[in-house]
Amino acid sequence: MALLIGFVVVPAVDLIRMSFTDWDGLASSSKFIGLENYVRMFQNPDLWLSLKNNAVYFFVHLLMIPVELAFAVLLTSKLRAAKFYKAMVFMPYIINGVAISYAFSYFFSPISGAFDAILGAAHLDFLVRNWLSDERIVNFVLASVSLWRFSGYHVILFMAALQSLPQDVEEAARVDGAGAWHLFKYIQVPAIMLMVDFVLFDNIRGALQVFDIPFVMTSGGPGYASSTFTLYTINTAFTYSNFGLASTMAVAIMVLIVLIYLIQNKIIHGIILKGRE
Repeated sequence: MALLIGFVVVPAVDLIRMSFTDWDGLASSSKFIGLENYVRMFQNPDLWLSLKNNAVYFFVHLLMIPVELAFAVLLTSKLRAAKFYKAMVFMPYIINGVAISYAFSYFFSPISGAFDAILGAAHLDFLVRNWLSDERIVNFVLASVSLWRFSGYHVILFMAALQSLPQDVEEAARVDGAGAWHLFKYIQVPAIMLMVDFVLFDNIRGALQVFDIPFVMTSGGPGYASSTFTLYTINTAFTYSNFGLASTMAVAIMVLIVLIYLIQNKIIHGIILKGRE
């Protein structure tokens, strides 16, 4: 309780206090300006563009959840060399995010980049693009790197949930003639819905807080084309020395995550799970 109060509650209260001030991060005192920072935040088009970029990460990961669940079902079955595949799937998650970002920066580089070389070797030169400087595709490229890094973590979570299911229920369903698809649809997915709920929330939280991949690979460029809410907030604080406005943005993203969680919890627990009882 003391650790929670000291490292969570007190900083959160101080963050809210700073959001009502005009502080540069260095001065010994700050000026109270009321709701001015909140008005400026809502009127900032670059910030809304950054939030729109966050949505790309969310939808890319959202579309992959069924695929991750399918991989988890496959790896929990009697698959040959399953342990090796499990290790390979989980490996990207334990690698440092900055190292991954640097590696993919070289991979997608327009100068001797490995990805363009692969396309050339496959006689697909017409697909070559400026992957990290084209405003139309840069966020999808960055989201694919994020997907490569975090999908294995979600697969492991789904596997843990699937392995906790009672085997006698699945065996009884097989005896009754249930095939793999019916087993997956009517037994496995409903039984692990709480894990699906957690993965979905983790997806939302991660999409709103993504920072290291765009920061290292593009620095939010070109312009603000690949900036994210967190990246814009940190730049506001440490590049433009406006800690008051940055605190306002931090409060806003915190409130947004809590609201999304409450809505998701209402849908999952109040409608879907309650309807199956």
